[in-house]
Amino acid sequence: MRLSLFWKLGIIYPALFALVLFAVDTYAVEALRRDYVRSGFEHLTALKSLVEGQPPDVANPAALREWTAWMARSGARVTVIAFDGRVLTDSSEDPARMENHGGRPEVQDALARGEGRAIRYSNTLKRDLLYLATRHLPAPESSTGPAVIRLALPLAQIDEDLAHFRRRMWTASFVILLLAGSVSLFISRTLAKRIVRLKHFSERVAQGDFRPLPVEQQGDELTDLGRTLNETAAQLDQTIHSLTEERNRSSAILGSMVEGVAVISPDGRIVFLNQTFCRDLAVDADNCEGRPLVEVIRQSDLLAVIQRVLAGGESTRGEVSLAVPGAAGSRDFAATAAPVRADGTTGAVLVLHDISELRRLERVRRDFVANVSHEFKTPLTAIQGFAETLLAGALDDTTNRRRFVEIIRDHSARLARLTDDLLKLSLIEAGKLELEFRPVNVTELIESCAETTRFKAAQKQLSLSVECLAGVSQVRGDARRLAEVLQNILDNAVQYTPAGGRISITAGAEERFVRIAVADTGIGIPRDEQQRIFERFYRVDAARSREAGGTGLGLSIAKHLVEAHGGRIEVESEVSHGSTFSIFLPAT
Repeated sequence: MRLSLFWKLGIIYPALFALVLFAVDTYAVEALRRDYVRSGFEHLTALKSLVEGQPPDVANPAALREWTAWMARSGARVTVIAFDGRVLTDSSEDPARMENHGGRPEVQDALARGEGRAIRYSNTLKRDLLYLATRHLPAPESSTGPAVIRLALPLAQIDEDLAHFRRRMWTASFVILLLAGSVSLFISRTLAKRIVRLKHFSERVAQGDFRPLPVEQQGDELTDLGRTLNETAAQLDQTIHSLTEERNRSSAILGSMVEGVAVISPDGRIVFLNQTFCRDLAVDADNCEGRPLVEVIRQSDLLAVIQRVLAGGESTRGEVSLAVPGAAGSRDFAATAAPVRADGTTGAVLVLHDISELRRLERVRRDFVANVSHEFKTPLTAIQGFAETLLAGALDDTTNRRRFVEIIRDHSARLARLTDDLLKLSLIEAGKLELEFRPVNVTELIESCAETTRFKAAQKQLSLSVECLAGVSQVRGDARRLAEVLQNILDNAVQYTPAGGRISITAGAEERFVRIAVADTGIGIPRDEQQRIFERFYRVDAARSREAGGTGLGLSIAKHLVEAHGGRIEVESEVSHGSTFSIFLPAT
């Protein structure tokens, strides 16, 4: 149970006072009891002297009873006990009904040493008594043995006096305790209120409320403490205001940076990460601060850059390639690490600039230039060669000149198709290709493309089937461009399916899309190349594609056109078992 300061102060002083009174009461009662006991034994000792001056005649029972009655007039209980423990006479009880007293401690001491004393409970009188026993030796001519004369005083009077004393003392103590408790509670309440005010003020300061505390006029230490707290709160307010402005400026600057920024302490722990850094390296910013860097970043190249700065204190620049969890492949970063010195120690600031797209574009540009050069080189070489042949005299060769001119024409047409596809692809990627969106009947679109493909399929002895499932709705798009996409996929299916194979076209509804699937029993596509077939100039069977007059841009154009319609294109394939291309278009 938690007590407030008021109750602690209000209770502790009365409790201490009550404890002192209890100690005084205990000590006084014990002292008074000892005095009463000492006085009682002094009285019994005086009676013992009287016994020694006028001893009883133990051998004469009548005289013994008379002597006992005479001694009992002093207020003491008188008992005469034989050496064997028999009670010969007693001033309070009939000796015939009393038990043997040979085992009483005062009797044993008297027989052994001449005198015995005891303070104990009397089984006969049922109360506490003071006992003084003395050994009595009979006259030499007497035939009786030694006897014990025991004198006893009751403690009842002592207990009554002590109880009366204690009642008076506790009554006075209770009155004093009430007065002291009232004064203590009043002082405690006043002091507690002042301390509580200081506590509430400290809580307000901790919560950011720096309004000053009204200063009291008592002029004691608590007044000085309140004045000091006001000064401290004012300084804190000014300092926190300055730090908050600085932090907000820094956070805004770091948060708006497109580069990833990390601040590392001298012992290798993370002090700060901005959102870009967390996003680039796929780490959780909420659980990073204060943790060792090696627990958050497992990239050895990046750790090596930071360790060089922490060890040598020199700025380091370089490029690192990092495998980011959840990202396809690795990403390239330009890393700059600089030392931060504070309090004699050196930390580090790491800045990551993502250059993955720049490197990718460079690779794409190199590949594009190489592919275009390669694609143009073959027809241009053929055109140049046959043109030179004709100029060298083949014009007069009536047998071959027509064939040479036809070859030049075919390669020129291939160059024209390649140029047209490149222009079309550049327009699509630049978002400048104009599409005429209108409702398109999917069934009619498929039938139109299938009719065009049947002649080519019949030449290769391929079977072509079309199935449009119930519920196929219209799509909104450019019918001419969609037909171009589907026709390109059908042409590829015819081209890469051996004679006697099958090609099927199916259409059906899937959630919010219409799915058009073209399946064949052709040569198939290896799994590791399925994601690359939509790249420009990429061919699974390059030689066969060129023989058929393909440019290597058809699937890339198809993918961009489908995405321009808000859809997607997917492929499933297995080598030697055929391929299935699926076109997903949003249903109207």
